[in-house]
Amino acid sequence: MEYEKETFNEITTLRMNTYDSMSTNKKIDVNEQLTQSICRIMMISENYHELKSNENFLQLSHELTNIEDEIANSRKYYNGTVRILNNKIQMFPSNIVAGLLGFKRANMFEANIEEKNNVEVEL
Repeated sequence: MEYEKETFNEITTLRMNTYDSMSTNKKIDVNEQLTQSICRIMMISENYHELKSNENFLQLSHELTNIEDEIANSRKYYNGTVRILNNKIQMFPSNIVAGLLGFKRANMFEANIEEKNNVEVEL
């Protein structure tokens, strides 16, 4: 139960952080931590079969799936925007203006090794 408690406390702490005061790289790190925590919640459910049949948990599981989909779509949009920005910073003539105004290349969201692995589905 201690592992479960730590997982839920970590998610609560991450959610309480305000994005307004964070740098872009910090936002990327927090989002990666949230994704990992959501995966841990799903792994916890595998250990408790009675939890998997609970109506509240089923609703939570559905909501987590929706959140993961929204995060994936937001990452795609962000990466597309960053790609355009980075191209503008490198290509003539916009690179001259970018250099004068101090624009720097932005980092993209990149999937970690765990996210790149295939998901195993058991029926």
